[in-house]
Amino acid sequence: MNVLIIGASRGIGFELARQHHEAGDTVYASARGQNGIARLKDLGVNTLVVNTADALGCSGLSWGIDGTRFDRIWHVAGVFGPRTAGVEPPVQQDFDLVMHTNVLGFMRLVPQYFDALAQGGRIGVLSSKMGSMGLRASPSGWTYRASKAALNSTVKDAALVLGARGIVAAFHPGWVQTDMGGTGAEIAVDRSVSDLRRTLDALKPSDTGGYFNHDGQTLAW
Repeated sequence: MNVLIIGASRGIGFELARQHHEAGDTVYASARGQNGIARLKDLGVNTLVVNTADALGCSGLSWGIDGTRFDRIWHVAGVFGPRTAGVEPPVQQDFDLVMHTNVLGFMRLVPQYFDALAQGGRIGVLSSKMGSMGLRASPSGWTYRASKAALNSTVKDAALVLGARGIVAAFHPGWVQTDMGGTGAEIAVDRSVSDLRRTLDALKPSDTGGYFNHDGQTLAW
Protein backbone atom coordinates (compact mmCIF):
# COMPACT_ATOMS: atom_id res chain seq x y z
CA MET A 1 0.00 0.00 0.00
CA ASN A 2 1.27 3.51 -0.85
CA VAL A 3 0.88 6.05 1.96
CA LEU A 4 1.40 9.84 1.96
CA ILE A 5 1.75 11.71 5.27
CA ILE A 6 1.90 15.51 5.37
CA GLY A 7 3.37 16.81 8.63
CA ALA A 8 5.44 13.85 9.80
CA SER A 9 8.49 15.38 11.49
CA ARG A 10 7.32 14.44 14.99
CA GLY A 11 4.36 13.36 17.13
CA ILE A 12 1.38 11.78 15.44
CA GLY A 13 2.71 12.27 11.92
CA PHE A 14 6.04 10.60 12.70
CA GLU A 15 4.28 7.71 14.43
CA LEU A 16 2.01 7.27 11.40
CA ALA A 17 5.10 7.05 9.22
CA ARG A 18 6.72 4.57 11.59
CA GLN A 19 3.69 2.29 11.86
CA HIS A 20 2.93 2.29 8.14
CA HIS A 21 6.60 1.63 7.34
CA GLU A 22 6.70 -1.18 9.88
CA ALA A 23 3.59 -2.67 8.26
CA GLY A 24 5.45 -2.89 4.93
CA ASP A 25 3.77 0.07 3.23
CA THR A 26 5.64 2.39 0.88
CA VAL A 27 5.65 5.68 2.76
CA TYR A 28 6.16 9.24 1.52
CA ALA A 29 6.36 11.62 4.50
CA SER A 30 6.87 15.37 4.69
CA ALA A 31 8.54 17.82 7.04
CA ARG A 32 9.21 21.56 6.86
CA GLY A 33 12.86 21.58 7.87
CA GLN A 34 16.01 19.53 7.56
CA ASN A 35 15.91 18.19 11.11
CA GLY A 36 12.55 16.58 10.44
CA ILE A 37 13.71 15.31 7.05
CA ALA A 38 16.76 13.73 8.70
CA ARG A 39 14.57 11.89 11.25
CA LEU A 40 12.36 10.54 8.48
CA LYS A 41 15.34 9.44 6.40
CA ASP A 42 16.68 7.57 9.42
CA LEU A 43 13.32 5.83 9.62
CA GLY A 44 13.76 4.67 6.03
CA VAL A 45 10.84 6.39 4.29
CA ASN A 46 10.70 8.64 1.23
CA THR A 47 10.91 12.30 2.24
CA LEU A 48 9.30 15.49 0.96
CA VAL A 49 9.75 19.13 2.01
CA VAL A 50 6.31 20.71 2.44
CA ASN A 51 5.39 23.82 4.44
CA THR A 52 1.62 24.18 4.73
CA ALA A 53 1.95 27.76 6.01
CA ASP A 54 2.71 29.28 2.61
CA ALA A 55 1.81 28.87 -1.05
CA LEU A 56 5.33 28.10 -2.24
CA GLY A 57 5.75 25.48 0.46
CA CYS A 58 2.63 23.67 -0.79
CA SER A 59 3.19 24.02 -4.51
CA GLY A 60 6.05 21.55 -4.81
CA LEU A 61 4.19 18.52 -3.49
CA SER A 62 2.96 17.36 -6.88
CA TRP A 63 6.55 17.25 -8.20
CA GLY A 64 7.69 15.01 -5.36
CA ILE A 65 4.89 12.49 -5.81
CA ASP A 66 4.46 12.69 -9.59
CA GLY A 67 3.10 9.44 -11.00
CA THR A 68 2.47 7.80 -7.60
CA ARG A 69 -1.04 6.81 -6.56
CA PHE A 70 -1.78 6.61 -2.85
CA ASP A 71 -4.14 4.27 -1.04
CA ARG A 72 -3.94 6.33 2.16
CA ILE A 73 -3.23 10.03 2.60
CA TRP A 74 -2.87 11.58 6.05
CA HIS A 75 -2.99 15.36 6.47
CA VAL A 76 -1.50 15.96 9.92
CA ALA A 77 0.31 19.32 9.70
CA GLY A 78 -0.93 21.88 12.20
CA VAL A 79 0.02 24.38 14.91
CA PHE A 80 -1.74 25.40 18.12
CA GLY A 81 -0.91 29.09 18.28
CA PRO A 82 -1.51 31.34 21.32
CA ARG A 83 -2.63 29.51 24.46
CA THR A 84 -5.44 31.84 25.48
CA ALA A 85 -7.97 31.16 28.24
CA GLY A 86 -10.80 33.46 27.15
CA VAL A 87 -11.52 35.71 24.22
CA GLU A 88 -8.25 37.63 24.12
CA PRO A 89 -7.89 39.03 20.58
CA PRO A 90 -4.96 37.36 18.82
CA VAL A 91 -2.32 39.46 17.13
CA GLN A 92 -2.59 39.22 13.36
CA GLN A 93 0.71 37.34 12.98
CA ASP A 94 -0.45 34.56 15.30
CA PHE A 95 -3.89 34.40 13.68
CA ASP A 96 -2.43 34.24 10.18
CA LEU A 97 0.04 31.49 11.10
CA VAL A 98 -2.64 29.28 12.66
CA MET A 99 -5.19 29.79 9.90
CA HIS A 100 -2.69 29.48 7.06
CA THR A 101 -1.13 26.33 8.49
CA ASN A 102 -4.27 24.56 9.71
CA VAL A 103 -6.85 25.60 7.10
CA LEU A 104 -5.36 27.24 4.03
CA GLY A 105 -2.65 24.57 3.80
CA PHE A 106 -5.25 21.81 3.44
CA MET A 107 -7.25 23.88 0.96
CA ARG A 108 -4.13 24.36 -1.16
CA LEU A 109 -3.09 20.72 -0.99
CA VAL A 110 -6.40 18.89 -1.37
CA PRO A 111 -6.53 19.24 -5.20
CA GLN A 112 -3.08 17.61 -5.29
CA TYR A 113 -4.34 14.87 -2.98
CA PHE A 114 -7.25 14.18 -5.31
CA ASP A 115 -4.91 13.92 -8.31
CA ALA A 116 -2.69 11.45 -6.43
CA LEU A 117 -5.40 9.35 -4.75
CA ALA A 118 -5.86 5.79 -5.96
CA GLN A 119 -9.38 4.70 -6.85
CA GLY A 120 -11.08 3.84 -3.56
CA GLY A 121 -8.31 5.51 -1.54
CA ARG A 122 -8.87 7.22 1.80
CA ILE A 123 -7.80 10.60 3.19
CA GLY A 124 -7.57 11.13 6.95
CA VAL A 125 -7.43 14.76 8.11
CA LEU A 126 -6.23 15.47 11.65
CA SER A 127 -8.68 17.87 13.22
CA SER A 128 -9.51 18.11 16.93
CA LYS A 129 -12.51 17.81 19.23
CA MET A 130 -11.64 21.40 20.15
CA GLY A 131 -13.14 22.36 16.78
CA SER A 132 -16.56 20.98 17.72
CA MET A 133 -19.19 23.58 18.56
CA GLY A 134 -21.65 21.02 19.86
CA LEU A 135 -19.16 19.58 22.36
CA ARG A 136 -17.56 22.87 23.39
CA ALA A 137 -17.50 23.77 27.07
CA SER A 138 -14.44 26.06 27.15
CA PRO A 139 -13.13 28.96 25.02
CA SER A 140 -9.45 28.15 25.71
CA GLY A 141 -7.21 28.29 22.66
CA TRP A 142 -9.98 29.92 20.64
CA THR A 143 -7.82 30.66 17.59
CA TYR A 144 -6.93 26.96 17.35
CA ARG A 145 -10.59 26.03 17.92
CA ALA A 146 -11.68 28.37 15.12
CA SER A 147 -9.11 26.87 12.76
CA LYS A 148 -10.24 23.31 13.41
CA ALA A 149 -13.92 24.22 12.98
CA ALA A 150 -13.00 25.77 9.63
CA LEU A 151 -10.92 22.72 8.71
CA ASN A 152 -13.92 20.48 9.41
CA SER A 153 -15.95 22.57 6.98
CA THR A 154 -13.34 22.15 4.24
CA VAL A 155 -13.28 18.37 4.78
CA LYS A 156 -17.05 18.25 4.20
CA ASP A 157 -16.64 20.23 0.98
CA ALA A 158 -13.80 17.95 -0.12
CA ALA A 159 -16.03 14.92 0.37
CA LEU A 160 -18.70 16.44 -1.87
CA VAL A 161 -16.14 16.95 -4.64
CA LEU A 162 -14.38 13.59 -4.21
CA GLY A 163 -17.68 11.72 -4.44
CA ALA A 164 -17.49 7.98 -5.04
CA ARG A 165 -13.78 8.01 -5.92
CA GLY A 166 -12.79 7.57 -2.29
CA ILE A 167 -13.32 8.60 1.33
CA VAL A 168 -12.18 11.69 3.22
CA ALA A 169 -12.91 12.33 6.90
CA ALA A 170 -11.82 14.49 9.85
CA PHE A 171 -10.44 12.91 13.04
CA HIS A 172 -9.86 13.83 16.66
CA PRO A 173 -6.73 11.90 17.69
CA GLY A 174 -7.45 12.18 21.40
CA TRP A 175 -5.47 14.16 23.95
CA VAL A 176 -2.13 12.68 22.94
CA GLN A 177 1.25 12.62 24.67
CA THR A 178 3.11 14.72 22.10
CA ASP A 179 4.91 18.06 22.20
CA MET A 180 1.53 19.75 21.65
CA GLY A 181 -0.47 17.59 24.05
CA GLY A 182 2.14 17.45 26.81
CA THR A 183 3.33 14.61 29.03
CA GLY A 184 0.15 14.74 31.12
CA ALA A 185 -2.10 13.87 28.16
CA GLU A 186 -4.45 10.91 28.32
CA ILE A 187 -3.28 8.65 25.49
CA ALA A 188 0.07 7.45 24.18
CA VAL A 189 0.90 8.39 20.60
CA ASP A 190 1.23 4.77 19.43
CA ARG A 191 -2.26 3.95 20.73
CA SER A 192 -3.79 7.02 19.08
CA VAL A 193 -2.18 6.22 15.74
CA SER A 194 -3.18 2.56 15.85
CA ASP A 195 -6.77 3.65 16.49
CA LEU A 196 -6.68 6.24 13.71
CA ARG A 197 -5.40 3.74 11.15
CA ARG A 198 -7.99 1.16 12.15
CA THR A 199 -10.83 3.69 12.10
CA LEU A 200 -9.93 5.09 8.67
CA ASP A 201 -9.68 1.56 7.27
CA ALA A 202 -13.13 0.69 8.66
CA LEU A 203 -15.05 3.68 7.29
CA LYS A 204 -17.87 2.98 4.83
CA PRO A 205 -18.54 5.12 1.73
CA SER A 206 -21.48 6.68 3.57
CA ASP A 207 -19.05 7.93 6.25
CA THR A 208 -17.18 10.23 3.88
CA GLY A 209 -17.17 13.84 5.03
CA GLY A 210 -17.68 12.73 8.62
CA TYR A 211 -16.05 13.74 11.90
CA PHE A 212 -14.76 10.93 14.10
CA ASN A 213 -12.94 10.23 17.33
CA HIS A 214 -9.78 8.14 17.02
CA ASP A 215 -11.73 5.09 18.24
CA GLY A 216 -14.45 5.46 15.58
CA GLN A 217 -17.09 7.31 17.63
CA THR A 218 -18.95 9.93 15.58
CA LEU A 219 -18.43 13.46 16.91
CA ALA A 220 -20.88 16.35 16.92
CA TRP A 221 -20.05 19.24 14.62
